[in-house]
Amino acid sequence: MLARRLWIDNSDLAQAALAHSFVRGLANGALPRQQFQFYVAQDAFFLEAFARAYAFGLARSPDRYGLEAFHRLIAGVLEELRLHTTYAARWHVELDNVTPSSATLAYTNFLLTIAKTKGLGEICAAMTPCMRLYAFLGQSLAAEGAAARPDNPYREWIDTYASSDFEALAATLEELLNRYAQDDNPYVAQAYNRAMQLELAFFSAAANPAS
Repeated sequence: MLARRLWIDNSDLAQAALAHSFVRGLANGALPRQQFQFYVAQDAFFLEAFARAYAFGLARSPDRYGLEAFHRLIAGVLEELRLHTTYAARWHVELDNVTPSSATLAYTNFLLTIAKTKGLGEICAAMTPCMRLYAFLGQSLAAEGAAARPDNPYREWIDTYASSDFEALAATLEELLNRYAQDDNPYVAQAYNRAMQLELAFFSAAANPAS
């Protein structure tokens, strides 16, 4: 299937994300507090744009299957945002009036431009990498035993993205990609790859919040 093939084609970027210093810091609990604080604020800004991109997908759905699937996905993003509110209170992060970094803006502008100007298949291709990558990272870190360490302050992050609920959301979006994207549309593969690159850039920005 298309979603599986695109994931395999971009496996090098997925492995680079898993090996990224920011992600390794989440795994061993050594990530500096200010990096996670920066990440939480930037990710909250990003998720609001992600929800809006989903809304474009819902509006362009040609059938009830798409309407119902995008409705579930929007609800999933709103749940993530509620989790970020919890993080913000615990880690003293201000989520109002977040100033997006250049990496965050590059990603949100990419998503919203596609959502506003491209077809449903391209929208799914641009959005799927975020969901599948986070499920992959959460499951990989959980398999390493990172979430089982009682002194790891980032256990909740790992548990969230390793959960069966999040896996179900990622699989839902992949099914939408399989259903609505055309295999012979070169922009589908380009959008997927670009999103994966932007994910890496997002982690790099979080690892260097002062840059």
